[in-house]
Amino acid sequence: MQRMFEDGTCRVKNGYYTRTVEFQDINYQLALPEDRTAIYEEWCSFLNFFDSSIHFELSFVNTATDSTEFEKSIRIPFQKDGFDDVRAEYSQMLRQQLSKGNNGLTKRKYLTFGVSGESMQQVKARLDHIQNDLLNNFHRLGVQAKPLDGRERLKLMHGIFNLDGESKFYFDWKKLAAGGLTVKDAIAPTAFAFQNSRTFQMGGIFGSVSYLSITASDLSDQLLKDFLDMDS
Repeated sequence: MQRMFEDGTCRVKNGYYTRTVEFQDINYQLALPEDRTAIYEEWCSFLNFFDSSIHFELSFVNTATDSTEFEKSIRIPFQKDGFDDVRAEYSQMLRQQLSKGNNGLTKRKYLTFGVSGESMQQVKARLDHIQNDLLNNFHRLGVQAKPLDGRERLKLMHGIFNLDGESKFYFDWKKLAAGGLTVKDAIAPTAFAFQNSRTFQMGGIFGSVSYLSITASDLSDQLLKDFLDMDS
C-alpha cells in the first residue's frame, strides 16, 4: 500500500487503485428452494458484472468481539417513562442471545475491487461508477452494503494486523503529515516474525496460512457457510 485517500481509494502500487464495500448477510440458508434459485441466479449476474479490467476479491473477517462496543450496540437508553425495567430486561435478553449466536466473534464481509490507471484523477470517475453499480447490484440482491472511507479501511486493516487487541486504533488525517508519518504507521503491528515455514508471529498472535485449491466441477452451497462458521 502506497497511499490511502480520504474517500476510501487506496493506491496499492503505481498504476493500481482499489476501494472496499462492506456488505451484510442474506438469509440464503433459510430461503425456500425457489427463492434460493433466484438468489443464486442474481449472484451469478452479480459476479458477471466484473469484466477482465476490474479485479475483485471477497474478504470474510472474523474478529473477537470488543466487549465495550458490543455492550454499546445493544444498550437501550433509559427514558424514565415507567418502562425502563422492560428495556433493561430486553437488553439482557439481547446480550444472552447474541453471545450464544456469534461465539464471541464479529463476522464481517467485504468486497474489494480495483482498476488500473496512471493517476488518481484518471481512475476516480471510473471507481465512482463501479462503486455505484455495485451498491445497486447488492440492493437487487436484498443485501445492505456501504462503501468504506479511508479511515474505515485503515481501521479494518489495523484490526487484522493487531488481533491481540493490545494496540488501539488512533488516526487523524490532519496529524499525519505534521508528524512525518504514513498510514502504514497507523495500522502496523508491533512486530512481524517469520521464523519458520509453517507459522508466523504478528504482535502477540501466532498464526498460519493455508491455501485451498478447488478443482471440483461443482460444490455444495453449504461449503462456504461451513468455513465461515468456524470458531476462528
